Amino acid sequence: MSTTVSTISSANGSNVPPRGRYLAVLSLAALGVVYGDIGTSPLYAIRECFHGDYRVPLSHGNILGVLSLIFWALAIVISVKYLIFILRADNRGEGGILALMSLIHPEHGPGRPAGARWRWTLVALGLFGAALLYGDGMITPAISVLSAVEGLKVATPVFEPYVIPITILILITLFALQRRGTGGVGAIFGPVTLVWFLSLAALGVWGLIQYPAVLLAINPWYAARFFLTNHEAGFLVLGAVVLVVTGGEALYADMGHFGTRPIRLTWFALVLPSLLLNYFGQGALLLSHPEATDNPFYRLAPDWALYPMVVLATAATVIASQAIISGAFSLTRQAIQLGFSPRMEIRHTSAREIGQIYIPEINWVLMVATIGLVLGFRSSSHLAAAYGVAVTTTMVITTIIFYVVTRELWGWKRWLSISLCAAFLFVDLAFFSSSLIKVEHGGWFPLLVALAIYTLMSTWRRGRKILAARLHDRTLAVGQFLQDPALGEFPRVPGTAVFMTGNPYGSIPPALLHNIRHNRVLHERVVLLTVVTEEVPRVDPVDRLEVEALGQGFFRLVAHYGFMESPHVPELLAGVEAPGFDVDPRRVSYFLGREKLIPTAKPGMAMWREHLFALMSRNAQGATSYYHLPSNQVVELGAQVEI
Repeated sequence: MSTTVSTISSANGSNVPPRGRYLAVLSLAALGVVYGDIGTSPLYAIRECFHGDYRVPLSHGNILGVLSLIFWALAIVISVKYLIFILRADNRGEGGILALMSLIHPEHGPGRPAGARWRWTLVALGLFGAALLYGDGMITPAISVLSAVEGLKVATPVFEPYVIPITILILITLFALQRRGTGGVGAIFGPVTLVWFLSLAALGVWGLIQYPAVLLAINPWYAARFFLTNHEAGFLVLGAVVLVVTGGEALYADMGHFGTRPIRLTWFALVLPSLLLNYFGQGALLLSHPEATDNPFYRLAPDWALYPMVVLATAATVIASQAIISGAFSLTRQAIQLGFSPRMEIRHTSAREIGQIYIPEINWVLMVATIGLVLGFRSSSHLAAAYGVAVTTTMVITTIIFYVVTRELWGWKRWLSISLCAAFLFVDLAFFSSSLIKVEHGGWFPLLVALAIYTLMSTWRRGRKILAARLHDRTLAVGQFLQDPALGEFPRVPGTAVFMTGNPYGSIPPALLHNIRHNRVLHERVVLLTVVTEEVPRVDPVDRLEVEALGQGFFRLVAHYGFMESPHVPELLAGVEAPGFDVDPRRVSYFLGREKLIPTAKPGMAMWREHLFALMSRNAQGATSYYHLPSNQVVELGAQVEI
């Protein structure tokens, strides 16, 4: 059992920024993980601006206008908003919308009114933003791999019937390999992605040589004139332009793996120049060869380089998909630790890297959904209609929460926070509004997924609070229990009994009361153990454990873990050093409570949510596996609880 309380310690690690060779190694690794998503956008972004349903004529002014929009989108959204400002809003080195949300949690921090409705609304927004990332995680592998394989059709129409089967085969292989972890192939992610970005730049230079005047699009006047010329259709094209910034949230979520310095260095030194060169190269191609609008990325490549580019693009999209899938695993673990999700099986695929995990349930759900999207939409152009809605919604939510962070945690003046966040929000809302037209053309899918996951998360969180309140009514205060004269009448058997409880400082757990009532014995040493998840990624080992001797052989242990850590109870007990606490791991019995939940009309949640919570509780991973308890030393005591 676990609960969540306030931050108590800083995360591990040095504050010294990486330098020299180590910085170069981190930067190369960041390429494959952080920039895989945004790095594959050239495969389809320019194409969708003119080949989609926006009815924008392919003219000189419109091409320069779209390129100007792309340039300034990358500059404002990625370079300024995320790389300069949002990356500063880390939670002890970790990023992502759940980490950002935990910074403004209503139960924590000085001067924060716990019952403020508006603050709980922010938490709900943050939770919905996190749920949106699952929908994004389903679409990204589908559209990325499919758009790469579609290059075969450019080479020859013979391959057209095989594009979807090849895409599905690649996706099945990708998801099937997840259980082996990314350690074995992670070493090649960076070099392959480096070759990919250098190839993007080379293709872009090839196009610019043919029409260098396209560089004039850097002037923002071309973007403004594009809107003035095309009116509503020009505004709707923003729904395709947003595809160039779809990796912004991903790079923020992955900052904990590499730190901000390698991410910023890689972006400004390589990724941004390569992307801009390729986008402008595609624009130059369209100016001289308007017929290339069906697939300007592959049309930009010379004939001899077409098949190698298909192979390289497929490898790049697989790497991008791998990063998205790993991000979904990481997000799920955070949700479990923060109390928004039931326990699931978490397998560590590396003995050295704590971030390399595998969650089977999430993996197979993502695989089925991704393959279903490929079969349902059947082309990357159709999938592009569903893409962007989730990303733009998350961008808006991130900006809103970031405003609160600047005011309450950083102490900025109101005018400064409003000015900066209003500028960001203006751009975010423009992209969001233009993406709304996609809802009826497939954009409903990520929203539906997000709504379903948000419902599950919020139901689990609310249900756990109700269950804790119901169990509290059945418990007995520790002081009252230990002062009861009848306690001395029970025989004490050798060994140690560990009772898991979600209340770190309050009452006797129901499992202990049931054990006394039915077995009429006590162990010579009784441990009340609570595992607490802090609102920080990792807890310093010196702050890991609180030990309190309660008397009569009773001890209270409160173990603190970050939301990026997985608790291991036997290892924890082996490291306890306290007078009278001499534990033989082979003689420890772990007592767990297993509640059978009965939905009722009592105040709390709607009846359908109570049934949903009960279903989730029955299918949650058992505490034995989650806390790595020896199964032959576990005793479960059941009870019926009305919720």
